[in-house]
Amino acid sequence: MEASPVAQRLFLRLDEDPVQGPESGTPAASLRTLPLPAALRPFVAQMLLYRETFAPGHEVVERVIPDGAVRLVVHWGDAPAAGPDARRTLLAIGPSTTPAVLRLSGRMAGLAITLRHGAAAALLGLPVGEIAGLALPLQSLWPRDNAEALSALADLEDDASRVRLVQQALLQRLRHASVAEPRPAVHALRLLMQAGGRLPVPALAAEVGLGERRLQQLFDAQFGLSPRRWSRLSRLHRCLRELRAQPQRSWAEVALDGGFFDQSHLANEFRALCGCTPAEYRRLAVSESSKTAG
Repeated sequence: MEASPVAQRLFLRLDEDPVQGPESGTPAASLRTLPLPAALRPFVAQMLLYRETFAPGHEVVERVIPDGAVRLVVHWGDAPAAGPDARRTLLAIGPSTTPAVLRLSGRMAGLAITLRHGAAAALLGLPVGEIAGLALPLQSLWPRDNAEALSALADLEDDASRVRLVQQALLQRLRHASVAEPRPAVHALRLLMQAGGRLPVPALAAEVGLGERRLQQLFDAQFGLSPRRWSRLSRLHRCLRELRAQPQRSWAEVALDGGFFDQSHLANEFRALCGCTPAEYRRLAVSESSKTAG
């Protein structure tokens, strides 16, 4: 079955960095990166406008590999179904270390907003750890006056007006938010990602001048995942990037360079985080490359 262009880009292409955004070549009619007001740029990494229509009765199933990001998703078409409450209009999607399965059908249209690391606590008004692994209605998290700013969304008839309303609601939320300083946690996360997840937690804590317990608390509040869970994600995504760049490498080489104990450790992490074996991932990557080579 051919993969959905929107699903490939909106819901995290297997090795994509959510802060850097999608590669070039995405069909413009399906997915478009939007410019951000200057006041939102420190908090929002990317805002994507998506639109895709599936044939009546046709459903595409896509696996979502976790990347640790917090996203806000605003639907005004048919929402992708990932659970009993997933078709709500406004969702805050917390970080996770487990794969999810999306079932896409009907007419998809809306916004996907990827928040910068350390920005979600300010925009949502609570520690990110409280929404880890969850997809919650944004209205249940925001104070009533902030949530009401989005109440007119369903009445608007064009995408430009909807985008303006969402951006205005985010700006209004920031004006009333209590913004904690995330700099030590963000610095620690950046070091961990630069090391491909191969920096032990005690060394990471020492590098940023914090105790291990305090580092754990900051990661839970700002990112929703512990340093060790972030290490797992960072190792995996580094491995996926290298596999796509050099698809003929042996699994033993990939495991060694990626900081895994051995090939068995790598296989176990693939199953836990990707929901598939390394061999299945390689077949999928080759299949997708052949479909998009033109």
